[in-house]
Amino acid sequence: MPVQKIKRSYRKTRYILYKETLVDYKEHFWSFLGSFVGIGILAYLESSHFYGPDAVFLIGSFGASSVLVYGIIQSPFSQPRNLIGGHLISAFIGVTVGKLVPDIVWLTAPLAVSLSIIFMQITKTLHPPGGATALIAVTGSAQIKGLGYMYVISPVLTGVLILFVTALIFNNMTSSRSYPSHSTYHKHYHKIRKRITGK
Repeated sequence: MPVQKIKRSYRKTRYILYKETLVDYKEHFWSFLGSFVGIGILAYLESSHFYGPDAVFLIGSFGASSVLVYGIIQSPFSQPRNLIGGHLISAFIGVTVGKLVPDIVWLTAPLAVSLSIIFMQITKTLHPPGGATALIAVTGSAQIKGLGYMYVISPVLTGVLILFVTALIFNNMTSSRSYPSHSTYHKHYHKIRKRITGK
C-alpha cells in the first residue's frame, strides 16, 4: 500500500510540475503585445511632450504594473480596482509625505511606502507597484517633485488609465483570457467583436 501511495503522489507531482512549466505561446504573445502597446503609448507621450533625462510619463512602477496586468491577469493584485486605486492612493500619499517632511529621504521614503501599504490594505486596493509610485514621489527628481499633486493626475492617473484600457483590449482578445476576472465584460466584448467582424 505505501508503495502505491508514493507512486500516485509521484505521478501527481509530475503532472503538476508539467502543467506549471508548459509554455503557452499564445499567452506569451498576448502578454507581449499588450505590454508593448501600453508602455509604447506612454513612451510616445513621453518623447513627444517632455525633453531631458527625467521620464515623467514613464515612471518605474508602470513596468511592474505591466507584469501584473498583462502577465498575471487573474491575480487579485491585477484587477482594475487594485491597479487604479493602488496607484492613486500611493501617489497621493507620496506627494503628501514629500510636502510635510521635505528633504529628509531616510524618513520620507519609508514613511511614504509604509503609509501607502496601510491605506491600500484599508481600501482593499493593494497593488505592489503602488509602493514604487509612492517612493518615486518622494525620491524623484526636482521635475517630479515640482509637479506636486499634479503627479497624481499626470503621470499616474493618465498612465494607469492607458495601461488599463490597453489591458481591457488585449487581455480579452481570445476566449482563454478574461480581464477583469469574474466579470461580464469579457462576454460583452466578444459579442460586440462578433457583430463587427461577422464571425
